[in-house]
Amino acid sequence: MTSKVLMIQGSSSSAGKSLLVTALCRIYARRGIRVVPFKAQNMSNNAAVCADGGEIGRAQALQAAAACLEPTVDMNPVLIKPEADSRSQVILMGRPWQTLEAKTYYEKKKILWEHVTQSLGRLRAAHDLVIIEGAGSPVELNLKRGDIVNMAVARHVQSPVLLVGDIDRGGIFAQLLGTLWLLELEERDLVRGFVVNKFRGDLSLFDDGIQILEQKGGIPVLGVIPYLRGLSLPDEDAVSVEVASHAAQPFDQTQDKPASTSQTDIAVLALPRIANFDDFDALRAEPGVHIRYVDSASQLGKPYAVIIPGTKSTMADLEWLRQTGLADSIIGFARNGGAVVGICGGYQMLGQSIHDPFHVESPNDSAQGLGLLPVITTFAEKKATYQVRAQILNFAPCASLAGEMIEGYEIHAGETKGQMPWVEITHRNGQQAKVQDGCVSSNGKVWGCYLHGLFANDSFRHAWLKSLGWQGEVASQSARFETSLEKLADAVENALNMDLLEKIIYG
Repeated sequence: MTSKVLMIQGSSSSAGKSLLVTALCRIYARRGIRVVPFKAQNMSNNAAVCADGGEIGRAQALQAAAACLEPTVDMNPVLIKPEADSRSQVILMGRPWQTLEAKTYYEKKKILWEHVTQSLGRLRAAHDLVIIEGAGSPVELNLKRGDIVNMAVARHVQSPVLLVGDIDRGGIFAQLLGTLWLLELEERDLVRGFVVNKFRGDLSLFDDGIQILEQKGGIPVLGVIPYLRGLSLPDEDAVSVEVASHAAQPFDQTQDKPASTSQTDIAVLALPRIANFDDFDALRAEPGVHIRYVDSASQLGKPYAVIIPGTKSTMADLEWLRQTGLADSIIGFARNGGAVVGICGGYQMLGQSIHDPFHVESPNDSAQGLGLLPVITTFAEKKATYQVRAQILNFAPCASLAGEMIEGYEIHAGETKGQMPWVEITHRNGQQAKVQDGCVSSNGKVWGCYLHGLFANDSFRHAWLKSLGWQGEVASQSARFETSLEKLADAVENALNMDLLEKIIYG
């Protein structure tokens, strides 16, 4: 039997589509419905790894968790990972396919569309309800001819559409009504309701706003969702990182601790091509830990630790570190005994040198690293994508962790070799393995590895934070995650007219 479908589209990027789909997946899953998320095409360097090693957008992995499912590549058949302003790596059905310029990408529509429709068909055959997420705005008129993610999908399966607007950024009437009116008539007929998202304050003050939207749009407002705070859930893209780095204030260089806080302050570098930045969500959620994103040497200050995150373009972002002065600041910080951590691409940067003989990610053959770890990285043509289990060998900052098992995932093209590995991967995608990873400096202050999701391991996260002087209360990240999913689902279920939504979905 072919499932029912519901599509969530937005008036713009960051209108809240992803979290609304997440909420609906949890709402219907706990009602006993076999619900599954789907997004035809995603653009994000925040990726997740499925059990078979396939890559999909982090948002779809979150939505799968909300639906109580393991993520699969059918949930996000096309993932675009930007490498430069106009060039991206295209992940098709979980695997690297081609690296394309933006203008070339749209010429591949026929091939991509075939995979999109096949994936959606398989999901519909195996589930009761598919919640489909759009991307950006459905009325980017100059791009509509290449659309494979918004109204093209809705028309393909004749899905009812809810249109979401972000009232927090202002202009909600122009957002929702303007989008509706720019749609073609047959597309407009598929839009069955508005959702106003991120509302702050007294809801009664927007009663007349609801009436105006319904009168001028000719469709109902299904609900006004409040601005939700304190959710320990990953963001889909780096917009939150950019906002945080722009808001960061320079710290007092004369102080041993940040002038603005007595918390355990950790500076994460806001790399231009930052990837998998949700690695640090578990740290941010800990009471007494202050995570801030910095993009200039003046913002660095004297934190308890500096983290260099993953990146889609290691050599380009390493050059950016040098241009901004952050490279010299980090080297000086480490030489003065500061704690410096590198994850994936950040780990590669900490080494002696990086080589790209096949020009996998850069036109340059080689680049000098920061020289803080005795390792050398060489890019290979084959990309490593694995869910992993690993055992800690000898982690100098926290000797008590020796023998502990941890979990995470790998997404990298580089192969890094050197001295003093501190972790051994024992399983990749469920298969036994024996791969040593990571490196730690002789004083235990500088270390790195390829494992994304490392800080989601409670014992590891707490031990490392304590090595920095943190004295907070120990808590489970998985429990925080589940609590956040339930809080999100409860808020959305209370805000929406669920009876009307049932009629929209089931006729």
